[in-house]
Amino acid sequence: MKLVVLGLSLSSSWGNGHATTYRALLRAFAARGHEVLFLERDVPWYAAHRDLARPDFCDLRLYGDLGALHLAWREAVENADAVIVGSYVPDGVAVGRWVQKTARGATAFYDIDTPVTLAKLAAGDHEYLTPELIPGYGAYLSFTGGPTLERLMRRYGSPAARALYCSVDAEAYRPLAEPRRWDLSYLGTYSPDRQPTLERLLLQPARRAPELKFCVAGPQYPDDIDWPENVERMDHVGPADHPGFYAASRYTLNVTRADMIAAGHSPSVRLFEAAACATPIISDIWDGLDTLFAPGREIVLARGAEEVLRTLRETPEPARQAMAEGARARILAAHTAAHRAAELEAHLAEAMAAAKDDLVTA
Repeated sequence: MKLVVLGLSLSSSWGNGHATTYRALLRAFAARGHEVLFLERDVPWYAAHRDLARPDFCDLRLYGDLGALHLAWREAVENADAVIVGSYVPDGVAVGRWVQKTARGATAFYDIDTPVTLAKLAAGDHEYLTPELIPGYGAYLSFTGGPTLERLMRRYGSPAARALYCSVDAEAYRPLAEPRRWDLSYLGTYSPDRQPTLERLLLQPARRAPELKFCVAGPQYPDDIDWPENVERMDHVGPADHPGFYAASRYTLNVTRADMIAAGHSPSVRLFEAAACATPIISDIWDGLDTLFAPGREIVLARGAEEVLRTLRETPEPARQAMAEGARARILAAHTAAHRAAELEAHLAEAMAAAKDDLVTA
């Protein structure tokens, strides 16, 4: 099929998790024989940090504003078999209205931030989506599964809310033989609602265990954070360097945003990346996590510093390795980009069939 995607960013992974998600998914989708055009708003903060200017799996094009988008890409959107609009797209409401008016094929909204989106809608914040737009998308593809899907259909009128979790490129993310630099690492952009958990599960353990080594990697952290001396800071780790980062960690930490904890069933791409690299994960706790990994055998669930330190200090090496191997096997069995691309194909085919039925009925 011919697919057009209007997403936040494919060209730059700086300060966002969308780029790595789109790269893995669309590479695998194109490998299934489909043609993909990705349209990205050209903004200065991504222009200064581009790490994939010319993807080999799709046609990436930048546009300057809505007028330029309409002028240059109307025909492509009209003639596509399916058009996806992603969350956090600049002027996403105007983009969505234009797509729903222009596209002749199926349309879908791909929400990489579903709990955040729903919290915004409840607060009347329509930064990139309005309640009125939701029924107009043939499918609502959600990073969150579970009860949220029913809520999207019953309360907001989506004709087809479907889970489309993040995934991992199993070719790019694999175990590496790297020297261990840290006992516990964390990879993620600063977020105010994640910071208390980072404080509790990494910074507090670091202060209480000066003999251990820690790392926090990611941009936008405020200058006034009190980093312990045994916590190394890295401003940015590009996707190509993620496997090496995980390989250098005995354990890595998963921290979930508050809205996603409340919704449950919202796995981060970092979970899948780390597991695919066979790095054991210590995670905060939320509903649905036990449907992805077996707690205690494939992942460590921690509420506070004591559980983190007990894991780092007392887990025998064979048990640590068994946990890593179990998590990796779980990801390779169900959560690679190839799995997710097959799901995307099925969801779009369902939306395309529904769109054709609507035309016949009309």
